Amino acid sequence: MSGLSALNASRPGGRILGIDPGLQITGYAVVEVGARGPVVCEAGVIRSTENRSSADLAQRVRSVYTGIVEVIEQFQPQAVVVEQLYAHYQHPRTAILMGHARGVVFLAAAEKDLPVVSYNATSIKKTITGHGRASKGQMQITMQRELGLAKLPEPPDVADALAAALCHYYVGKRPA
Repeated sequence: MSGLSALNASRPGGRILGIDPGLQITGYAVVEVGARGPVVCEAGVIRSTENRSSADLAQRVRSVYTGIVEVIEQFQPQAVVVEQLYAHYQHPRTAILMGHARGVVFLAAAEKDLPVVSYNATSIKKTITGHGRASKGQMQITMQRELGLAKLPEPPDVADALAAALCHYYVGKRPA
């Protein structure tokens, strides 16, 4: 994938789909880039229909996949932005499970020939707040302010998805 084609969504009229992947809750945000800057078209969560303790992994992965496909079909973004996987050595199972969620996001985008761009969480936070270690609360407040939202984006997964999309917008506006 060419970095340039992935950035075309930052031009006026383009839509960027930001995703904060998870097997229980996947945050998503569709941001449209207009002449006056980014505007939120839709933001929300895709919840696994299964209870975490009894859920079959295949069913949870399918819930994420079908939810992302629905969002892509409804809003037809030009680029998909997904937070990179972070693996803490004390919690390798979490990283493996998150990899499943990211995988189906990549599959859904690939089926529609959409470019997928990944940024690490620290880069997203630094781009959005100026601080790479910003808290979830700081991210929510910043997203509310930057995008002119009437209320804080809830849950924090929505703010993270908004931040991913907005980060991509900002990166695309930087001079080459």
